[in-house]
Amino acid sequence: MSSQVTTAFVQQYSANIQMLSQQMGSLLRDKVRVESVVGKNAFFDQVGSVTAVKRTSRHSDTPQIDTPHARRRVSLVDYEFADLIDEQDKVRLLIDPTSSYAQAAAFAMGRAMDDEIISAALGTAFTGETGSTSTANANQIVHGSAGLTIAKLRTAKQTLDLNSVDPSIPRFIIVGPKQITDLLGTTEVTSSDFNTVKALANGEINSFLGFNFIVSNRLSLDGTTRSCIAYAQDGIALGVGKDVMARIDERSDKGYATQVYYCASFGATRMEEDKVVEVQCTES
Repeated sequence: MSSQVTTAFVQQYSANIQMLSQQMGSLLRDKVRVESVVGKNAFFDQVGSVTAVKRTSRHSDTPQIDTPHARRRVSLVDYEFADLIDEQDKVRLLIDPTSSYAQAAAFAMGRAMDDEIISAALGTAFTGETGSTSTANANQIVHGSAGLTIAKLRTAKQTLDLNSVDPSIPRFIIVGPKQITDLLGTTEVTSSDFNTVKALANGEINSFLGFNFIVSNRLSLDGTTRSCIAYAQDGIALGVGKDVMARIDERSDKGYATQVYYCASFGATRMEEDKVVEVQCTES
């Protein structure tokens, strides 16, 4: 049994268990490319762009155009969670906490999935035939001692546009709460003349300049610099080897305690540098 369960005993005068504030599952899974994979490592093959050549004479030789191929590697990571609930604990409690434990475990798995996606978006991607070549992402908008500004959003949009990213592919930007505060103080965002989103009325920003906003507290913070991520949906891939599995069983070896068990195997990679932009923002 978790050493923290005593806070829920009857003498605490609580009739139910309240889930403390936490991110309830994954915010990003449905906003990236998701692939089912088999094996410890998975490879995603890619085909690059080609250029057509002019035919300048009759009966000329057929041109040979080599189509560029590339490959990205995803390595799966295994995650687990387990906790025990003794029968004696259930007697002391006003309720059975099994479902709450299962819910907490599911939330934890979702957050782990987001951590893998965020790490892959800005980290090293592994490319080449065997996935042994390390590839970094040079698409970076430096903080400039400023928070999230309209200028940075415009630059991120311009970067994706200059890279010929298909505008029909959904675009997202992952930011922290401070970046939303920065934008809510910007006239262009809050004015209906510039934006159809009623940001002031709702205290939130849903979309701007073609980006759908995702607010996450899991972005890395280096000193006072928060690394936000602007990307096209298929620019990041999540490989799922074993989706989240839940088991609630009786453990005869633990005095017939109830065990809540969750596990999953997944990993992520940045598919294209052209489709992912790091947007640095200063937080003070």
